[in-house]
Amino acid sequence: MRQSPHASGKTLNLRAQVVKTLLAVQNGQSLASVLNQHMNIVSDKDRALYHELVLGCLRQWHALKQVTLPLLTVPLENPVVETCLYVGLYQLLCTRVAAHAAISETVEASKQLGMESLSGVVNAILRRATRETEQFYDVLENASNLPSWLAKRLKKDWDEQFAELSYELKQVAPLTLRVNTRQVSREEYLDILEDEGIDAHRCELSDVGIVLDESIHVPSLPGFEAGGFSVQDEHAQLCASLVPNLDGKFVIDACAAPGGKTAHLLEKYQPKKLIALDQDEKRLKRVSENLERLILDGKHVEIITADAGKWTAPELADCIVLDAPCSAIGVIRRHPDIRLLRQSGDIAKTVELQKQILENMWQQLKVGGTLLYITCSILKAENEQQMVDFFAHHADAQEQKIDANWGIEQIHGRQLLPKVGHGDGFFYCRIQKIA
Repeated sequence: MRQSPHASGKTLNLRAQVVKTLLAVQNGQSLASVLNQHMNIVSDKDRALYHELVLGCLRQWHALKQVTLPLLTVPLENPVVETCLYVGLYQLLCTRVAAHAAISETVEASKQLGMESLSGVVNAILRRATRETEQFYDVLENASNLPSWLAKRLKKDWDEQFAELSYELKQVAPLTLRVNTRQVSREEYLDILEDEGIDAHRCELSDVGIVLDESIHVPSLPGFEAGGFSVQDEHAQLCASLVPNLDGKFVIDACAAPGGKTAHLLEKYQPKKLIALDQDEKRLKRVSENLERLILDGKHVEIITADAGKWTAPELADCIVLDAPCSAIGVIRRHPDIRLLRQSGDIAKTVELQKQILENMWQQLKVGGTLLYITCSILKAENEQQMVDFFAHHADAQEQKIDANWGIEQIHGRQLLPKVGHGDGFFYCRIQKIA
């Protein structure tokens, strides 16, 4: 197709910018890696809408596909036009954008992106959507909204919960804070928020968690600069309640970046030494920035760039927190681009990588020590099955059952599924070294 003269200039309209961002994700780039650069081109007044259209389209991607396919007499095989259709349909079915604006702006975007010859198709389908809104909306609502390989896996793993799970995964996750109790108690911070007129309520499972009931720019919240709190999912906050008392102990946080769990351990305990380990130097920078803001950095904290699958500790640890690399299917609500980025073949590779890291970190743990295995996945291959395999090969390992009123007990460990208004999908298994 011939590119229009606008295609590379900065004169693209907002919908064309949204389409360009979505095309970058389809080409395998994570949203986090392109968002800021793409956002800078968008004018301030349009940023909220840009954000909503990008995240909303990703969240509803496979459902929008299901709506669109039957409307095409022949398959388009044209990612630009298909993406324009998804952006247009999302506006018509899921937002309050006026229909005439949604249609004219999206048709214009298709022309600006060099698809003038197919802009009529975009126009016709979007106009049809305004006449048959209810039927289109029903298809959207009833679509599982997951790539077929993932839907199959989840149905196999969670047959009884599947319908609820596919509904939960297309919702928006709540904004949850973890209060830094070295500075302020949860009750005190709730009072501060109330005084500022900010609606919030306490988490049910985490005793230091607060859910904000309104969308808000986090750095503008009271006490942010002073380190009064961090943003962390409620189910991720359970980590610190599952480790033994770490006061005076040597602790390793393997795969630590961006540092939420490291910080929480330091807020709750005073270890003799804590090593935060990760192989991603750029993300490790965020660990030091977070610890600095929370006033938790000290001589007893060491941040090391290394591969947790090969690294050797200077001495055996009392406790290792291993938040293993995973498919991140449990956090799709926060990172809807995972729907497009993750492929079926990735899972076996991830399971292999987890096994390697688990094996190496187990060697760094002293007898009597505890390893807490964590993922933000809801796939059994990465969680329950990984643990079954581990215990089968390690006579020196014993599960310490997690006695809790949350999650679903597995053969080994406990699984939390994502829940509207609550936390994401997380798996925890606590293992003690007995010989």
